[in-house]
Amino acid sequence: MPMALHRCPHTECIRVFKRNGDLTRHLNLGHSAHLSGSHSTVLPEHEGDSDRWLSPQLERIPSPLGTAPNARRVLHPHLTVFPGDICDEDGHQIPPDTPPLPLGNGSPWAPFKNEAEFRLADHLFRKVEMSQHDIDTLLDIWTLYQHQLSQHHDCDHSTNAPYFNYRDMYTKIDSIADGNAPWRCFQTTIHEELPENAPEWQKTSYQVWYRDPDMVIANILDNTDLENDFEAAPYIDVDKNGTRRWSNVMSGDFAWRHADLIYEGCEDNSAAGAMLVPIILGADKTTVSVATGHVEYHPLYLTIGNITNEARRSHRNAVIPIAFLAIPKSDRKHDKDNNFRVFKKKLYHQSITAILNSLKPAMTQPVVRRCPDGHFRHIIYELAAFIADYPEQVLLAGIVQGWCGRCDAPFDELDTASTRRTRELDTILLEEYGGDGRTLWDNFGIDDDVTPFTAYFPRADIHEMLSADLLHQVIKGCFKDMLIDWVFEYLIISKGESQANIIMDDIDPAVVPAFPGLRRFPHGRRFKQWTGDDSKALMKIFLPAVAEYLPQDMLKCLSSFLDFCYLVRRSDIDETSIESFHHYRNVFQTHGVREHFSLPRMHSIVHYPLLITDFGVPNGLCSSITESRHISAVKKPWRRSNRYNALGQMLLTNQRNDKLSALRAKLVHLHLLPPLHVSSDLTGTSVDEDFGPIDSGRAIAKVELARTREKAYPRSLQALSAYTNNHQLEELTRRFLHTQLHNRESDIELDDCPHITSKINVYHSAVAVFYAPSDISGIRGMKHERIRSSPSFFGVERRDCVLATVDEKKAGFRGLSAARVLLFFSFRHAGTTYPCALVHWYNTYGQHPDSNTGLWIVKPGYLDQRKCEPFLAVLHLDTLVRAVLLLPVYGPHPIPHKLKYYDSLNLFTAFYVNKYADHHANEILF
Repeated sequence: MPMALHRCPHTECIRVFKRNGDLTRHLNLGHSAHLSGSHSTVLPEHEGDSDRWLSPQLERIPSPLGTAPNARRVLHPHLTVFPGDICDEDGHQIPPDTPPLPLGNGSPWAPFKNEAEFRLADHLFRKVEMSQHDIDTLLDIWTLYQHQLSQHHDCDHSTNAPYFNYRDMYTKIDSIADGNAPWRCFQTTIHEELPENAPEWQKTSYQVWYRDPDMVIANILDNTDLENDFEAAPYIDVDKNGTRRWSNVMSGDFAWRHADLIYEGCEDNSAAGAMLVPIILGADKTTVSVATGHVEYHPLYLTIGNITNEARRSHRNAVIPIAFLAIPKSDRKHDKDNNFRVFKKKLYHQSITAILNSLKPAMTQPVVRRCPDGHFRHIIYELAAFIADYPEQVLLAGIVQGWCGRCDAPFDELDTASTRRTRELDTILLEEYGGDGRTLWDNFGIDDDVTPFTAYFPRADIHEMLSADLLHQVIKGCFKDMLIDWVFEYLIISKGESQANIIMDDIDPAVVPAFPGLRRFPHGRRFKQWTGDDSKALMKIFLPAVAEYLPQDMLKCLSSFLDFCYLVRRSDIDETSIESFHHYRNVFQTHGVREHFSLPRMHSIVHYPLLITDFGVPNGLCSSITESRHISAVKKPWRRSNRYNALGQMLLTNQRNDKLSALRAKLVHLHLLPPLHVSSDLTGTSVDEDFGPIDSGRAIAKVELARTREKAYPRSLQALSAYTNNHQLEELTRRFLHTQLHNRESDIELDDCPHITSKINVYHSAVAVFYAPSDISGIRGMKHERIRSSPSFFGVERRDCVLATVDEKKAGFRGLSAARVLLFFSFRHAGTTYPCALVHWYNTYGQHPDSNTGLWIVKPGYLDQRKCEPFLAVLHLDTLVRAVLLLPVYGPHPIPHKLKYYDSLNLFTAFYVNKYADHHANEILF
């Protein structure tokens, strides 16, 4: 008998519900006149598409357009966690105003006696990673000091350190209940009837160490540090213009679509009101030491989609290693043995299936878990995404090398029209050609020896789960392995190998002006092993460096690719276009560099629009997250081991780090410890603070002078003008003050401008703080960078360039102009402090960006034709936005080796305004 559905009585609403109670709650919350628009769950009617809102699998969710006067968030109608959806630990619903239960009983420091014991253990083990011998030495010195102190003062001081030795401290750490997820092991069985001459890989029993993923997810959900970076329900973000936007995983169509599937497939309505927990996995082999025998590990990581991308990228104990997969080895003669190949693949998938088995019950029936806000809720699991590079994707999807894991495009014609691979399509093909593995291999790119682990879990489809991988597909793949090599091949064809080598050696930031975070290659770019950071560094300076050597279409290809690359790396995207890159790349075929573009990593870009709509912005599911996690989860623990049976020691190190982090998060939540974050006071003068994340609250961009003034300068304005050889300084400062006092500019006589009689303070730097979530930033998306103006910084003069706001009617780009800071100073007048910068303006060259590179070109401004009188101005620091990287227009000739970076701004006459310096620059200059 079909289930009766309850339709919303409001004609403009298309919602249907299985239970009358769900409809009542929808009416109370969705159609209440008192409900704030930002929390409304009412979807306006979609013209011509009203019957398809509960869309079938893989259909794009439409945007709720037309009636949203302001930016708003539309929550999923069924798997939505409202305030009233909290329950007690046993799953019984409780009033929505019930406060969360306190965290734990007894002493919050347990198992430690007090704060000192915990902080010492946390500092020695997790922070400084002190060796066991050094811990014992430190504790011995501590005990000796206490003993001598008690003798000297003739009093009953304790003569013991907090711990007797390192074992005593480790025992306390192991006793921490928070974050507990012990490691377990299973191993393969050896066939009893193997012949004596069987290869070694068949006679070996392989161990797989793992943690219960259900317990790991419970620890993530219980992490109070994530309270403000947690999303409990699928949603659709709509901006004030009614345009759909994507950011975190829960904003994507996957979460919404699968919430529909779960609700529709749950016969007893138990999923209604439950919290969807999308499970994200990641795996990647890593080498910890080539010198000592090529030691490899294959960690498997887990995180959840409810966590914001910012929190996931900063880890914060939210990306957890849950297993170390076995890596079967064999003699060289078995490298091409098909049986060995099949064995490795089956071991891989069967291992993951066994590891994830504990999650399976909660994929169909909700379970109760405590969430970061301290409340208990019903949750339901869903396998959502898998972060992997291309070789791992081939293994995961059970496809043939060279084919795509998401579509069935032929490996030699990947750009042809194709259909999506799905679990259902694989089943049909296997049933049709089950006895003909060669046809499946050659015609469909399917390896019928492999059954993906997703076949054993409800609603899971490995082809749907394969996420975008910015690091290996875009940064290392398309840019480093393809475009740079293709440019070099073109230069060899057009210029000859000798001249091409000279040109490529010139592509180096050795003459690029100093800029916060700019990476330099002192020995050129000929690395034995490129890293993602190397590729990102070259991205910043590559286009202007080759601008004089490449044809226009090739430059446009590079420019459109870089634009695309920076666009998809943003933290918030409303629409993505990659058509121009695919159009201009054909220039490499025209010049004989490429014969085809059937390259899996380049082809993957075709799927980015769908992947963004499904999973949000790609930087939230990038393999750079798992690769950076290798450092703390694999490489550092390996270095701390004694190299003998290192894996067991590594597992213990990971477990102890997780426990210490979990306990610290709880203590921070209880206000017993300060949070671990970067200080928001970044006006000091430390060299190491030139740029980086800042964990302050989200704020409007600002620029502040350094904390300490420089004492070598004269304190009067007139004397300072003479000392710095800036004869315009006094006049410009007085005119600046007149403008500040009267809030307008006017051509008045200097004698009518106010005099400045206070002492002048000079500074060698200022700090810009701004919201840049697409870059490496703090947990609220804030970033800082230091702008320097110093006569001697490491022995050379450094005068950085900045972006300043100007009148939009004046020349500039997007209301901004470039300038070089000659002096930071401040003065007081009538009780008000004026922080200032003396700058040399740069004028734009032309009314539009350069047609070949897409970059604005600027030239230093002068008041006279002979360029003797620079165009200077005194600006209030409030008009400065941030530093800007100006790249010289090099010209067609090689750069002399004697030219140094600190001379560039003085010697070159034209500069590109570099929008590729970082993501924030790209967003405000693009």
